[in-house]
Amino acid sequence: MNHFKRLQKILLAIFIGIVLFFISDTVFTQPQSILVGLIAFLVTLWTNEGLPLAVVSLMPIALFPAFGLLGTKATTTNYSHPIIYLFLGGFLLAIGVEKTNLHRYISQKILSFFPSTPRGVIFSLVLTSGLLSSVLSNTTTTLLLISIALFLSEDAKLKMRFALAIAYGSNVGGIITPIGTPPNLILYGIMQDKGLETLSFFQWVGMVSPLALVMLLVVGFLLSLGLEKVEIVEDTKRHILDISQKKVLGALGALVLLLFANAPIKPYWSGLGMSEPVILLAFGLALFLPYINILEWDEDSKRVPYKIMFLFGAGFSIAKAFSTTGLADSVASYLLVITHLAPIVLLLIVAALITFTTEITSNTALISIMLPVIYAISVQSDINTMLFMMVATVSSSYAFMLPIATAPNAIAMSSGAVHVKDMLRFGVILNLLGIFFIVLIAEYFWKGILL
Repeated sequence: MNHFKRLQKILLAIFIGIVLFFISDTVFTQPQSILVGLIAFLVTLWTNEGLPLAVVSLMPIALFPAFGLLGTKATTTNYSHPIIYLFLGGFLLAIGVEKTNLHRYISQKILSFFPSTPRGVIFSLVLTSGLLSSVLSNTTTTLLLISIALFLSEDAKLKMRFALAIAYGSNVGGIITPIGTPPNLILYGIMQDKGLETLSFFQWVGMVSPLALVMLLVVGFLLSLGLEKVEIVEDTKRHILDISQKKVLGALGALVLLLFANAPIKPYWSGLGMSEPVILLAFGLALFLPYINILEWDEDSKRVPYKIMFLFGAGFSIAKAFSTTGLADSVASYLLVITHLAPIVLLLIVAALITFTTEITSNTALISIMLPVIYAISVQSDINTMLFMMVATVSSSYAFMLPIATAPNAIAMSSGAVHVKDMLRFGVILNLLGIFFIVLIAEYFWKGILL
């Protein structure tokens, strides 16, 4: 990209930020309006790639203190969030898989079970990631599968679709169980804190499975459009595991078993109580140990996509600023004004608000802010508390447009096979369809259960 085009994109981001600031200043306080303007500026640069992703992601460290939104320490703390170390461990494992060529062996096994057509492979990836992420976290699932998916084809178009199939399948499947994604657990915590009756594990699964199944099919169908004439060249060479591949495969097998044992299924099993970021980081670091000796720091650490860690640091910083400036409370006050509208219209507004707000901040951080807000609104009005909190929680995972929205989106972006414009193109359609199906199922299925 030449310097003039890059300058144009930066100036466009500044212009959009200023416009959004002045519009927001008519309804919000000045600090809140500044935050809206800065978010618009950052999102524009992430989208038009006027500056490298890592550079834009580090900007909150300079911008938030400069504009008095957060102190330097309060901002930089977000760049050492535990989930970032979960990423680091997962990336190290993925590098080990790729370095030993284990992905070629696993890819061959996958293709032997499913039709060797783009549509067949996409549906297999979507369903596999969706089902795995219902038991493991969607972040862990994506980290484990992404490096394998990218080697199912050498075609750049197919690589992009396969990476999105893993990410979107993990997003969709993460809602199937209460343990699939952090927002689900946050909802459970707030329900207990507020004295609300919590759903059992199997009640939750029964409620959300129809939605997840519909969305998995929609994702598979959308990502396979236009690929009718594209062929997948099968790897006919028979791959036999060597000693290094057996070491990595053994590590992955042990990791999956430990993650399953660690996952709580209340009230039936409380899990081992270990931290998932610690588990993944420990297994990733173990690849450097003597006798295992798969990774070398000087060589392999350069392949870790640090830009994605910075991206999530930016997302957590934005969420912190949302809370500190009171922007979340201000949004809640405006929502309170519209509680006289028909319940289905309110559900639509909440689903759309959460889905599109999640695009610019971490879904975990956003739902931590918004669930107490929705509870406060329900107390002051005549809306179904649990129904609206369920809709908000699920909507926070069904954001498909930007890499910062969810961890699987960010991992897909880190693969290098997906550009922001690709994610936007498919994501906006999935966002709208997700909102439609969430509201439809909430109104005609969940409402009868959550009376």
